Amino acid sequence: MPGGRLSQQERQQIESGLADGLAYAEIARRLDRPTSTITREVMRNGGPTAYRAGLAHHATQRRTHRRRKATLRGRGAPSQPYGRDAEAVREYEEMFAAVFMQAGLPKMASRVLACLYTSDTGSLTASELVRRLQVSPASVSKAITLLESQSQVRRERDEHRRDRYVIDDDVWYQSMMASARATAHLGETARAGVGVLGPGTPAATRLENIARFVDFVSESIARAADQAREILHTKPGATSDDTVTPGPDRG
Repeated sequence: MPGGRLSQQERQQIESGLADGLAYAEIARRLDRPTSTITREVMRNGGPTAYRAGLAHHATQRRTHRRRKATLRGRGAPSQPYGRDAEAVREYEEMFAAVFMQAGLPKMASRVLACLYTSDTGSLTASELVRRLQVSPASVSKAITLLESQSQVRRERDEHRRDRYVIDDDVWYQSMMASARATAHLGETARAGVGVLGPGTPAATRLENIARFVDFVSESIARAADQAREILHTKPGATSDDTVTPGPDRG
């Protein structure tokens, strides 16, 4: 399997494949590349509908040039603990961010979230995020505001009274519960339209079906999140009596 950076010809094949409606896995197979390489390439260069080979190639050259300049100035990526390959970590963070982008998050919020998830501490200050991502403080601030609004990160003060942005197991639980609440609200709004449009009419029936569907989904998400937190957070060696009684509700 070939390694190294994608060539301009490969990018043109990616553009053609997307135009033909091919899945990332099929494009990757034709290029003899990992699917993750294709996913990352497309998502950081406009997404499947806006990807253009020429623009992607030039953007990659610009990013490489900026990274080289940053390294020469002593502002490159910090050394990695545990003997990790710094370049492999950077590539993985980009791939992880691409997955969040596919899920609907903006690019900068996705990069911030991926950076937090791959940090050993699970928490970083704004200045640390700026340094690691090589972006402006304003960009980090805007991304954090969005992530906080979705309960995907939480803020806490450290001993130096600096804000730290934290991603941990409970934040993931709270994010799932926020998703469940948003889904439930959609169901409530759909059901409210039944009376407006007239019970039994085609439009009202459609809204009632939406409400029933999302009610089931939101209840399933909340129930699964509660069960997963109880099971996954149970300490090894706990007795069965310890696991059947749920802890205080933090949802």
